[in-house]
Amino acid sequence: MRKFVFGMLALGAMALAGCSGGGEGSGGEGGEGKPITVGFSQVGAESEWRTANTRSVKEALAAPEFRLRFSDAQQKQENQIKAIRSFIAQRVDVIAFSPVVESGWETVLREAKAAGIPVVLTDRAVDVSDDSLYVTLIGSDFVEEGRRAARWLIEDSKDKEGPIRVVELQGTVGSAPANDRMRGFKEVIATDPRFQIVRSQSGDFTRAKGKEVMEAFLKAEGGRIDVLFAHNDDMAIGAIQAIEEAGLKPGQDIRIVSIDGVRGAFEAMKAGKLNATVECNPLLGPQLAQLIRDVHAGRQVPKRVVVEEGVYTMDQAAAELPNRKY
Repeated sequence: MRKFVFGMLALGAMALAGCSGGGEGSGGEGGEGKPITVGFSQVGAESEWRTANTRSVKEALAAPEFRLRFSDAQQKQENQIKAIRSFIAQRVDVIAFSPVVESGWETVLREAKAAGIPVVLTDRAVDVSDDSLYVTLIGSDFVEEGRRAARWLIEDSKDKEGPIRVVELQGTVGSAPANDRMRGFKEVIATDPRFQIVRSQSGDFTRAKGKEVMEAFLKAEGGRIDVLFAHNDDMAIGAIQAIEEAGLKPGQDIRIVSIDGVRGAFEAMKAGKLNATVECNPLLGPQLAQLIRDVHAGRQVPKRVVVEEGVYTMDQAAAELPNRKY
């Protein structure tokens, strides 16, 4: 009888250990040799860039080292907040997300901090009163991308007389890349009085909306548009369709500079329809995975990790196109 009792107690202890997260299937304990459970909330799938970014993240945060809980917000902040609260309830080890917009995160990030779950921002920043609510941000310098677009335009226009009329296709209203790319571009372009930004409107980072807004620009301005600055390549590609349908030649009648450096942009440059693209590298997965390893292990990480990027022009497109991975 005594042996039976001791045996039952031992089985009970083993079952309790399993329920407390000691086994392979547990989420959130992240002990030695166990997978790190990561909750990742993505903005959506609005562009070639985002699709490549998602693929890179999923490949890097793969089993057996990681257990990924992935959520697509479909470009809605309320969906991301729900996803983050779900990750907190699941007691994941680390939360990572690319915020749809900059503001409105204070409450849910405080909830994550109270639960002891570190947060890593990817691609985009948040506007919060306490930056200890997230551990680190990995992504591009969007302000610098806007500056690079403006610097290219000024250099490309050195032999042209003013006024040079510019229209701007903004990204999603309130998002970090839209705010920062606009700020960087205007900061540099303001140094040259030849340039006038005559129209500026959101195309929501999509081809369809970029085409729609460019059609409106062309109708409002007629043939008085010299330059299009698009906050991403997908909007620029949509705008190219609108320009061609209006009987104009993109890349000639209207010079175009955009941001991202996706394959579609290189194809457009090779065809002579896009003049320049500022690279924004979406392949953050491997760097993100290493940051998550370090954060989970309690190691110090930089507050800001910036990826290296370049600027590509029409005359480089044919040679560079085969090298593009996204």
